[in-house]
Amino acid sequence: MILLTWVTYDRYIQQIMQISAIWNHQIDANLIYVALLYSQDINKAIWLLHEFKKWKFRYDNKQNYKKKINKFLKRRCCNHNINLFFIFFSNDISNGIKLATVTTVDICLPFVKKDKDIYTKNKNN
Repeated sequence: MILLTWVTYDRYIQQIMQISAIWNHQIDANLIYVALLYSQDINKAIWLLHEFKKWKFRYDNKQNYKKKINKFLKRRCCNHNINLFFIFFSNDISNGIKLATVTTVDICLPFVKKDKDIYTKNKNN
């Protein structure tokens, strides 16, 4: 099971697991967390994630992000899904960088890769 250290994250864990199950655990838990954090509603978060998935591959948005990746990395924003999500969410690269920085550095992202591995392993046993 995933161990969260902040009460803030505990508030979202059930919803994150529900959405993760809908997406067959193929989506980054931090991305779900961010969608919930900014939408404040599970249905809006699901809709946002669905729209984000479509947007990511439309008009080469994912490829265009790769040209701007260093702007995010300089600000310690290393989760590329989160960075892309904030470009989508704000519809602007500058605001995307600001939102990614605030969320990644100030608010923090609660999940690490080993959390997903542990959850998936426990689910399969």
